[in-house]
Amino acid sequence: MPNILPLPPSAARMRPSPKMQKLCAWLMARLGWSMRGQWPDLKKVVVIAAPHTSAWDVVIGLLVIQASGLQVTFMGKQEAFKWPLGPILRRYGGMPVNRKAPGGVIQQVDENINASERMWFALAPEGIRREVKDWITGFWKIAKQADVPVCCAYFHFPDKVIGVGEVFELTDDMDADIARIRAWYKPFQGKKRGA
Repeated sequence: MPNILPLPPSAARMRPSPKMQKLCAWLMARLGWSMRGQWPDLKKVVVIAAPHTSAWDVVIGLLVIQASGLQVTFMGKQEAFKWPLGPILRRYGGMPVNRKAPGGVIQQVDENINASERMWFALAPEGIRREVKDWITGFWKIAKQADVPVCCAYFHFPDKVIGVGEVFELTDDMDADIARIRAWYKPFQGKKRGA
């Protein structure tokens, strides 16, 4: 099983240093983590990652991103993008959003997706690490409004696998789409629980 999945031609890419890529791939292997699946050959996509149960999800996710050279974009409140954290967040794909702006966060993200030649926008549909009954619907609204599919990435801690799976084309029925996507995640277990 390959440690790092190769990127397809259309994927959004960063330019990490070869040393950083090797270091991150080595760290993943040293920690016993590997990847499964195949990245979709898409220029624009909303990538969701679940189950999100631990800060380790972020650490493993950052190792994957750096080792593969994949450029993902994620949102954060604009206040977090001030010095000294701001340049670091931007370097790793952070996009500041104004939560009080007219039109809201979803419109800001969609404007950025539409203005970009390539963008893989990533977020956790659970929103937080603690267990939630319902997923936050923002990922669906962002993908629907931007007219892009949703790619499902997963953490499966029992086997130390981070995987890339199904790509879902959305319908006009948000509840049915989210139920279908959540059902797809059922086999996977985070550090503390399932999705």
